Parts: sequence; structure tokens; C-alpha cells
Amino acid sequence: MRNEPKLPASQDGTVPVLAIRSPLCCRTVGISVESASSSIAAFFDLDKTIISRSSTLAFGPPLYRRGLISRSDAIRSAFGQVVFRLAGADHRRMERVRAQVSRLCRGWPAELVREIVSLHLDDLILPYVYAEAESLLAAHRGAGEDVIIVSTSGQEMVGPIGTVLGATGVIATRMAVAHGCYTGEVEFYAYGEAKASKVRELAAARGYRLADCFAYSDSITDLPLLEVVGHPSAVNPDRALRRIAIQRGWPVLTFGTHSPAIYAAARMTALARQNLPAQRM
Repeated sequence: MRNEPKLPASQDGTVPVLAIRSPLCCRTVGISVESASSSIAAFFDLDKTIISRSSTLAFGPPLYRRGLISRSDAIRSAFGQVVFRLAGADHRRMERVRAQVSRLCRGWPAELVREIVSLHLDDLILPYVYAEAESLLAAHRGAGEDVIIVSTSGQEMVGPIGTVLGATGVIATRMAVAHGCYTGEVEFYAYGEAKASKVRELAAARGYRLADCFAYSDSITDLPLLEVVGHPSAVNPDRALRRIAIQRGWPVLTFGTHSPAIYAAARMTALARQNLPAQRM
């Protein structure tokens, strides 16, 4: 069993994480439950834990350019990003986003959404990866532990992000698809207690010892996820989660800088695409 690193805490209980600065592993990884794995896993929320923005709202501009959402929806998406960065995502906001996404995506071609995510991952997501999160992901991988991203965002977005970040697998929301298009129905909503339940299922399937596992999140809505493991940490927590973390003696981590390695890689990819006969977006 690997002990948690002892990090100096400030007076308010916040623990600054020192970046290891190792380059992020950009490789294709399997997400099969049947694959061989460690007995310890680290479960990471995505938005405001690994990246500094909402992964769902981030794709508003290209969705608008491809005619999938209206101009007013694109403006609301941009405004939602500002609110998310400043105030986080409480239960009410999360339910509103869920209802909005379900309404908007009805009839969208699933393959087109996957294409948009693939084309814009480098400019809309990777520059917003926290350097401290990159270091922590690398530390868990270096210790031989599995890394699982657990996000309320859709599988179509979280899956490719997980691949780039070197995750062992992802747990994400799944939308129903019929005849190649989204129906607007939610097959699995990765939120609240559902996250914890899926983590317990995964642990049983892969043999994780949850008492030895780690979990990281920014939101009080992920309290069930944090409580299911033996080593929970609050990352950039909202007020409610910060209060509980301090009461229970959980580490409170502050992530604030973006990864220069990830940003440089994203810029190189974007510049390379400019020299190709790229598809008009």
C-alpha cells in the first residue's frame, strides 16, 4: 500500500500541490473492465478537478458552427462557462445542464459529435488541464495504480479526454442512441450516488481494495464518491465540500496553473492542422 504524500497545509487547510513536471503520457489505453489492473485505483472527477472548465459546455462554439445548436444556445453555453468557473456546479445547476443537454442533443448524429470532440480536443480541453492534476495523474500511474476519470459529462467527450490523459478507464454519462442519432434519453447519469455505485461495481470487477483507493473532486455533489474510498481529497472545493473536508481531516488541494506541456502539445497539433486541407467547421 502506498501512503499519501505529506504536503504542507496553510492556515485555511488548503494543501498546495507541487508539480512534478513530468510530461503527460499521450497514449491509447484500454478501458475494458476485464483488463489486468492494480489493486489500487485513483478516481478523478474531471471538471474543475483535472481541467478548469466544464467539458460539456466547452464544445458550444463548434456545435454552433456545425448547426447543432442555435446562436442563443451558444451564448448561454459561454455564459455557463463563466458561472461554472466562478461558482462551480451545485445540484440545481447540474440538473439544469442535464435537462438542457437532453433537449438539445435529440436528433444529433452521434458520429458527428464524436468527430467534433476529436477535432477540438486540442484547443478546447487540453490547454485547460491543471499542471497539478497532470502531476498527480503521473504520480499515480508511476506507482502502478489505475487511474479512472469519473465525470458527469458524456462518454463521447470523457472517453477521448481519458485516452489523452493516460487514464485506465472512464465512468461517464451515456445518452441513448437509435439509428445513429441521440434520442434525448439518458441511459446512465454519472452523478452523485450513481458515481459511487459504479465505482463499487468496478472495484468488485477489478479487485480494487477501496480502503486503499484514492478519489479527487471539487464538488459537494461528489461526496458519495469521496466517501467510498479510503483516501479522499477535495480539489478546489466549493464551500460545502471544503467545510466537510476540513471537519474530516481530508486533504484540501489547490490547483491553479495550466500545464505547459499539455498547452505546447495542443498548440503544435493546432498549427499542424492549419497546414492540412482541413475540413471547414
